[in-house]
Amino acid sequence: MFTAFSGMQKDKKTRYTFGSQTALTTAVGDKADLNIVPVTVSSAETTNKPLFSLPVRPKVDQGDTEISASAQPGFATGGSSTETWNKPFPFSAIQPKLESQWREVEWTEEKKTSLMKTVSSYRPNCEEVTQARVLLLGPISSGKSSFISSVQSVFSGRVTNRAMVGSSSTGFTKKLQSFNIRGQKGEDPTGLVLCDIMGLGDGDWTGPNLHDILSVIKGHVPVGHKFSPDQPVSSDTMGYVKRPSLKDKIHCVAFVVDASKILNYPKGLTTTFQQLREHISDLGVHQVALLTHIDKVSPETAKDTSKVYKSRTVQDMMSKAGALLGMSTSYIVPVKNYSSELDLDMNTDVLLLSAVDHILQYADLYFQDNTPPKIML
Repeated sequence: MFTAFSGMQKDKKTRYTFGSQTALTTAVGDKADLNIVPVTVSSAETTNKPLFSLPVRPKVDQGDTEISASAQPGFATGGSSTETWNKPFPFSAIQPKLESQWREVEWTEEKKTSLMKTVSSYRPNCEEVTQARVLLLGPISSGKSSFISSVQSVFSGRVTNRAMVGSSSTGFTKKLQSFNIRGQKGEDPTGLVLCDIMGLGDGDWTGPNLHDILSVIKGHVPVGHKFSPDQPVSSDTMGYVKRPSLKDKIHCVAFVVDASKILNYPKGLTTTFQQLREHISDLGVHQVALLTHIDKVSPETAKDTSKVYKSRTVQDMMSKAGALLGMSTSYIVPVKNYSSELDLDMNTDVLLLSAVDHILQYADLYFQDNTPPKIML
C-alpha cells in the first residue's frame, strides 16, 4: 500500500509503483497530492511498463439457451500473446434460466419515463454545486465511452455517438473529457456530468498512473488535458487548478469492467483496483461499478435485455466482478450499451437509466458528507 512521504523537491524525477506498472513522475511540493511510495531508479530507466494486458475474446453465438460461463482448467488469466487474446469465451454446462428476477425491475414505458424524469430533474443537494461530476474508470475497451453515448442516446431519442468510441485495443480516449448529459429536446441539461479518461492500459499502451488519477479526482486536472506517461500532472501543467473548489472535484467514481473479459483479466488487475479503491476512499469519494457487454456473455440477454436478471451467467459474472473489484455486488449494475443498433430499445433504456440513477444515489452521499451544515439564525 502506498504511504505519504515528505522531503520532496520540485522537478525531482521519481518513479512511482502502481500495481505492476511503474511511471516516471515529476514530484511537486504538495505532498497531500502524492500519497505514493517513491522508488529510486537510474536515469537510464525511462520507459513505462504497462499496467496490465487485456486479452480480447470474440463474441460466441450459442443460440437461445442460457449458458453458464466459468473458468476452465488451463484457461489463461493474463498475458498479451495473440494465442491468449484469441481464446473464445469459455462456455460450460447448460443451466436453466432463473424463474424470477434476482433484482426487481419493471420493464415498462412507464418505468422508463419515470427514470428519465428522475435523472433529468436531478440537482445536487448543495448550493455550491449545480452538477454531479462522475468519473468513469476502467481498462481499455471496457465500454466507458459507449456508456456515455448510450445514456445520451436515451435522452436524444435516437442512437448517437456523442463520445468518440474507439474500435482498437488501445481505445480512443487519451485526454480528460467532460460530457454534460442533456435532457430531452427543449429541456435544460441534467445535473449529471460524465467524465471520461484514458483506459488503465493494455499490452501496448501505458495508462494513467495513480498520481494522475487522484489529481483528476481532486479537481486539479483541467478538462482537455492530454495524459502522457513521461509528463505527469504537476503544478506546472497548463490549466492546473491549484485550489479546486467542490464543483471542480469528482463526486463519484464508477468503475467499468467488461463481462466478456472477466475470466481473462490478469490477476494483477485485482491489486490495481484494490489500490485505487483505497486511495479514492481516503478522499471520501464513493464508488460503484458498471458491468458492460452483458449481451456478449448471455445470448438470451443479447436478444432481450429484460432477461438480464434471470440470467445465471450474468449473475455469475456479477459475482466475479465483485471479487475483481473488491466490492459487494450491491454496488454493481449490469448494462448493455448501444453499439451496432440504429434504434433505441425500451428495455435497454430502462437498464441504462437504472444505472445512472444508481450512480446519482452515491454522488448524493458525497454531497451529504461534504456540505457544511446550514447555520440557523
